[in-house]
Amino acid sequence: MRISENSIKVWDPIVRIGHWTLVIAFFTAYFTEDDLLTLHVWAGYIIGAVVCFRLIWGFVGGQHARFTDFVRSPVAAYKYVADLVRKRGKRYIGHNPAGGMMILFLLVFLLITVFSGVVLYGMEESAGPLAALVAEYTDSEDLWEEIHEVFANLTLLLVVMHVAGVLVSGRVHGENLVKAMLTGRKKAE
Repeated sequence: MRISENSIKVWDPIVRIGHWTLVIAFFTAYFTEDDLLTLHVWAGYIIGAVVCFRLIWGFVGGQHARFTDFVRSPVAAYKYVADLVRKRGKRYIGHNPAGGMMILFLLVFLLITVFSGVVLYGMEESAGPLAALVAEYTDSEDLWEEIHEVFANLTLLLVVMHVAGVLVSGRVHGENLVKAMLTGRKKAE
């Protein structure tokens, strides 16, 4: 792959592999549900592991992987989106404020989805790491199933919003952000 002289390395391999692993695992889990329970469960475990690792990497990873590089206030995220809609949003080398906010929401919603799934798996199948703790509490099974489904659906909504934001931001700033998440590189200026 030819590397442009006008590009800089932004996303390290861990961020990129984690991102695309989450994409594959989330859609695998979302579309398998009960039909292919083993595949659904393993996709959920992968999501949980990647999210936990990403949380750690957010403190010890490279510059643009760290939370300190992209976590901004909700006001900053709102202002960025408002400016972006007017086609004058500031370009960021790493994540923009809205992208940073999206990452936080996605990580939290994915963790809630995974945790509720593990609880539900323990209740319904008497299996998984929490089975010994939750198997006898089947009276709250409907609640956990509702939590799991609501957060999975909300996560899907966030994914759609994320993709829309990537496309709009990329268009306004004249860069291919999907390619950047594949190659790790963005244009320098």
